[in-house]
Amino acid sequence: MKKEIPYKIYLEEREMPKQWYNVRADMKKKPAPLLSPATLAPITLEELSHVFCKELAKQELDDTTPYFDIPEEIRNFYRMYRPSPLVRAYCLEEKLETPAHIYYKFEGNNTSGSHKLNSAIAQAYYAKKQGLKGVTTETGAGQWGTALSMACAYLGLDCQVYMVKCSYEQKPFRREVMRTYGANVTPSPSMNTEVGRRINKEFPGTTGSLGCAISEAVEAAMGQEGYRYVLGSVLNQVLLHQSVIGLEAKAALDKYHIKADTIIGCAGGGSNLGGLISPFVGQMIKGEADYEIIAVEPASCPSLTRGVYAYDYCDTGKVCPLAKMYTLGSGFIPSASHAGGLRYHGMSSTVSELYHQGMVKARSVKQTEVFQAAQMFAKVEGILPAPESSHAIRAAIDEALRCKETGEEKTIVFGLTGTGYFDMVAYQKFNDGEMSDYMPSHEELKKALDARPKVNL
Repeated sequence: MKKEIPYKIYLEEREMPKQWYNVRADMKKKPAPLLSPATLAPITLEELSHVFCKELAKQELDDTTPYFDIPEEIRNFYRMYRPSPLVRAYCLEEKLETPAHIYYKFEGNNTSGSHKLNSAIAQAYYAKKQGLKGVTTETGAGQWGTALSMACAYLGLDCQVYMVKCSYEQKPFRREVMRTYGANVTPSPSMNTEVGRRINKEFPGTTGSLGCAISEAVEAAMGQEGYRYVLGSVLNQVLLHQSVIGLEAKAALDKYHIKADTIIGCAGGGSNLGGLISPFVGQMIKGEADYEIIAVEPASCPSLTRGVYAYDYCDTGKVCPLAKMYTLGSGFIPSASHAGGLRYHGMSSTVSELYHQGMVKARSVKQTEVFQAAQMFAKVEGILPAPESSHAIRAAIDEALRCKETGEEKTIVFGLTGTGYFDMVAYQKFNDGEMSDYMPSHEELKKALDARPKVNL
């Protein structure tokens, strides 16, 4: 007999995952290896350990171990806000008059306001365990920077954040949260680093990008003894830590005998999407279940839907390893859209390979359509969503409306990665009718893509 399904499904603390799941271990065709920027050969653990903490470098390169134990210290930190709820969006369903059942996994119930804390505490923990003084990083919308500053404050580490310039200016309150937790926040590209000065010279007046900020953060880490660089998305280690999202979501669904049909996540670098879908993809690989998985990206930065699958630099300054991914070119500078966390030129190599294999679908959506969905969701569900999360909301609404047309009782699950209470400038622009829908031209994309490194692997 099926249990009565509550409005919010909470797992008990004992049901919180004790291990992270590494979907790459079960993939029959693995993501291509990272390449050294110096030799263009597969990067070694020793080379990667100059940039990342050694334990994180091991996780990054491991595509054979399916499960990693979560250290007790990290699980104790997780207990402050995990397990996070899986919520049935009854009010949204009623508003849409759809037969679809809509659920969202809510990751905004912590001070950072997003899922980013899941990996931030893990990366800070391994830095502390290695005896480092501090870490450097980049941040787009500021959610990752906020999460890392919280984790570093908790563990007593120095935190240096390079924040994409347009977000630094658009989102001053998130910047101040980082500073409140003790982080040093610099708008990127800055004049503090060699790569920052070079980018400013090449692109005068640039609003910056995640690729620019990554380059500066890496240079800053390499130039200071006792520091390492940490990243909030894209990397395999990050998707590994974020698998707690999908593991909890699946456990909650299983607890009430609910089978998801469609799973949706916003996609920039791939951290929340990869974390949400990992256990479901694992089932698909093993032939245990089938799901429709949809990655939703901004039309202004459409790496999956308009990019190419090839090796490219992970940063604008070309100092990081090269990854085989869907990319728009490391020199592509996205427009100053309000979904700062999705303004990255490439996609996680794991997500890219799954997309290339046809296990993940992708669609791009315009900015004004995203905020229309965000406004509807806020009115009926009572949560003001982050602009990034609202891309998933847009697609979930569209899927639910298709069900209304066909009469299909589909179960839709999407990731609500965070809240938008520090994104009020974006909402102001939308409410005042000043928000635009920018899409890069074919010529813009071709120029950036033509500058890709020529790697034949």
